[in-house]
Amino acid sequence: MGLFDYFSGGGSEEDKRATEIRTGAVAPTRAERQRCWEARDGYFACLDTNNIVDALKDEKAAAKACKGESAVFERDCATQWVTYFKKWRVQDIQKRARLKELEAQGANRLDVNTDFAERK
Repeated sequence: MGLFDYFSGGGSEEDKRATEIRTGAVAPTRAERQRCWEARDGYFACLDTNNIVDALKDEKAAAKACKGESAVFERDCATQWVTYFKKWRVQDIQKRARLKELEAQGANRLDVNTDFAERK
């Protein structure tokens, strides 16, 4: 390791790439996105096991219960993605609960096609 590497933080190319992804300096590749999603799913599974819905609101409980999964999630995903996914999780759980309530009240599920019709 040279003197410049010592002052610039050194580390492997893989570590530098991971840091660039976390900070948003570079876009992740398909494989890196897949690794992020797997880390997210593992973290969410841990939250589910510990009955934690909102990891931002219940930050201390989430950190205690899912320390290892959180570290992997934060290591493998861009920082903005981590926050986004945590917020998305809460909204998705609320949406699913609301749909269950509506179905219990007799609402009918409609299949919606969001593809645009072909123009002739």
